[in-house]
Amino acid sequence: MIAVPRLECRRLAKRLPSGGQQLTVLAGIDLAIAPGEFCAILGPSGSGKSTLLGLLAGLDRPSDGEVLLDGERIDNKSEDQLSLLRRAKVGFVFQSFQLLGNLTALENVLLPLELAGVGSPRARAQELLAQVGLGERTHHYPSQLSGGEQQRVALARAFGPRPSVLFADEPTGNLDAATGARVLELLGELHQREHTTLVLVTHDPHVARHAERRIHLRAGAIERIEKGAAADGLVASAGEQGASA
Repeated sequence: MIAVPRLECRRLAKRLPSGGQQLTVLAGIDLAIAPGEFCAILGPSGSGKSTLLGLLAGLDRPSDGEVLLDGERIDNKSEDQLSLLRRAKVGFVFQSFQLLGNLTALENVLLPLELAGVGSPRARAQELLAQVGLGERTHHYPSQLSGGEQQRVALARAFGPRPSVLFADEPTGNLDAATGARVLELLGELHQREHTTLVLVTHDPHVARHAERRIHLRAGAIERIEKGAAADGLVASAGEQGASA
């Protein structure tokens, strides 16, 4: 019996108006991502990788083609349906952290747990903050935390509701190399522990190199697909750098 992919897109295309013509951003992408897989999407600026992430996550609508999450089409759902689906099944980690400045670290992690109706939300939030090394900083506000610490709060927040799939969009883009290595280590550890499908979008091959598969985009099309090390290689590699955020 063939397992249903966690994420799948078929003949996915995105076009935008540009100077009275149509600019093709994505051209007929076919891709399937298995449950629990760690997949990296990479390419230079303008290759379409951020557009692909937005379409896979239901944040944008395709011009043509289909997007399926757990075998169910999401590209034809209403905005209200998509909002509920993302709350139940999708997590995000962004380059810019996107924490709420008027909430403490604990409150930032608690909020999506409460919205999702997760049982014992405070215990879950405290557990995750401890796992990312911030058990003693739960009552600090984002302005009182370093960039690396803020991204660690963002990781705890994203994994909190146990999403089926987590999208990480340039998660180390605003961090120095040592801090980024620590964040990648934690990302790999949480991915393994929570069994979450991880889709990492980056322009940096060093960040993507330990994904199980690397999808290279160029000019809106898949240029090549490479197999990589398992996600535990990410943990090992980042740990070897001995850095802490």
